[in-house]
Amino acid sequence: MRKLDVLAIGHLDKGRVVKGGEAQPFLGGAVYFAGAVLARLGLKVGVLTRLAKEDEALLRDFRRWGVEVFPVWTPATTGIENVYPDPGSDRRRCYLLGDAGTFQPQDLPPVEARLHYLGTVMAGEIDLRFLEAVAARGPVALDAQGCLRTLSGGELVTGDWDWAREALPQVRYLKVDDREAHALTGEEELVRAAEVLSSWGPAEVMITHAGGVLVQASGQVHQAPFKPRSLVGRTGRGDTCFSAYVGRRLLGEAPDRAVRFAAALTSLKLEQPGPFQGSLEAVRRLAEEL
Repeated sequence: MRKLDVLAIGHLDKGRVVKGGEAQPFLGGAVYFAGAVLARLGLKVGVLTRLAKEDEALLRDFRRWGVEVFPVWTPATTGIENVYPDPGSDRRRCYLLGDAGTFQPQDLPPVEARLHYLGTVMAGEIDLRFLEAVAARGPVALDAQGCLRTLSGGELVTGDWDWAREALPQVRYLKVDDREAHALTGEEELVRAAEVLSSWGPAEVMITHAGGVLVQASGQVHQAPFKPRSLVGRTGRGDTCFSAYVGRRLLGEAPDRAVRFAAALTSLKLEQPGPFQGSLEAVRRLAEEL
């Protein structure tokens, strides 16, 4: 059986970004941004995704980065339109364009992974049965964005995740943003929200927000700011930050240093559209300044 450091699982997003009334095609999805980061860190990465056969060309970047791909062919590819009413803000509205369907336990490839990274786009992409099948194989990192992102009148909004309390005891690393943390816990204060989420099971909890990132690990809170010179690469911020953090943790880095590294890498990514393809040395230099 083949061995990987990380098996990333999630839909690609064959979508578009609208800023200032101007629309551009855009390839995204948590596994796309995470795959770029994890491969850039030198980890052995595989990606399990669902998409239409006609969109096989969307997998080219993974192969170029040295990522092994395990596609499951479906009638449609997932797509989301990200609309930024204010081009200078990180706030957006999201609309569904297509749906590749729910992952099934039989979709899992015959590989062993040190970590399984669940990067979902919207609710229904994974369910409790699939999460349990993944957790039975090894440690899980879960970005809860998709679990909370529900469809309402064609728009994807932060809604309810009714199986969260059953899911979180099976998760080692959890990532939410500030709005998702509040939706799950009712807490406005980020440290308190992280404490509540940690009490539900995850060993390490990450909360991202416009100004930076907070992680609670082993009862300790670590924080670092984002310091981008622009926000032209806003889409993929959380995916980039979370994958940078868990990647550095897999490489043996302590939580406090991994948080600063993740914030620095994310800051540089925010300055460029698309997945992170920058210099790790530049990331290290910026991390020392945070």
